[in-house]
Amino acid sequence: MTITAEPFALTRPAHVGRAHLVVDDLRLVSDFYQTIVGLSVLEKTASGEVLGVAGTPLLTLTTGTGVARAPRNAAGLFHTAFLVPDRPALAHWLAHAAENGVRLDGASDHLVSEALYLSDPEGNGIEIYRDRRPDEWTYHPDGTVAMATERLNLQALVAGAPQSRWGGMADGTALGHIHLQVGDIPQADAFYRDVLGLKIMARYPGASFFATGGYHHHIAANIWNSRGARAREDKMTGLSDYMVHFNDKASLDKALAAAEVQEITVEKNAEGWSLRDPWGIGLTLAA
Repeated sequence: MTITAEPFALTRPAHVGRAHLVVDDLRLVSDFYQTIVGLSVLEKTASGEVLGVAGTPLLTLTTGTGVARAPRNAAGLFHTAFLVPDRPALAHWLAHAAENGVRLDGASDHLVSEALYLSDPEGNGIEIYRDRRPDEWTYHPDGTVAMATERLNLQALVAGAPQSRWGGMADGTALGHIHLQVGDIPQADAFYRDVLGLKIMARYPGASFFATGGYHHHIAANIWNSRGARAREDKMTGLSDYMVHFNDKASLDKALAAAEVQEITVEKNAEGWSLRDPWGIGLTLAA
């Protein structure tokens, strides 16, 4: 039995734990995440399902009466990013996608990672990626990391795919990061940096990339489709909420104290502490 090392992304002081999407057609969307992305159903409820890999929950899907499709320019999800353990696992997924006629939205070499992009049947963005080793990354003197968007050679990637039958996402797959659509970047910086305590690791025009512990990004926020977006409406499809797990309780306590200073409403729940970002996207902070 092969023991997979925990991804660098998850060993940092804080990381993303899981995401929760509200969907219109639960069966259609769940089938896509199972058959195409490769997740397994871990739990079923009257209103939804919990999907994951090797018993680890990564994605919750729920539906309900009166659910309305979110417009493309609404605040919410840009993509959920599933981090696979290594390059052969990424190649194996790509071979599976090709066999099933999956249309990719993009494929990029980001220097720190190699990434494949697609969308689920309701337009929710998905990234499937593998990280290069951190000792292969280039850090600037201020601690930020060099990232770019370069062409990824798909033929070379798929040539390295295992010849074995693809049986779903590889064990050790995690939710490496989440990328958000927001209405304003300075406002996003003020929340994710100044309240949650994440460091800005890179900037693109119209986007900030936030992380802890030297990772390239655990959370990203952009205004590419959503400049000026207002708070999300109730029962809107897309990203309802997600979890930020703190491996360092002192960092969690500092974030909660900063939220109190900013007079942000925080409520205790069974998993941790819940609050909303400036666009109504829910977060659960847990340790």
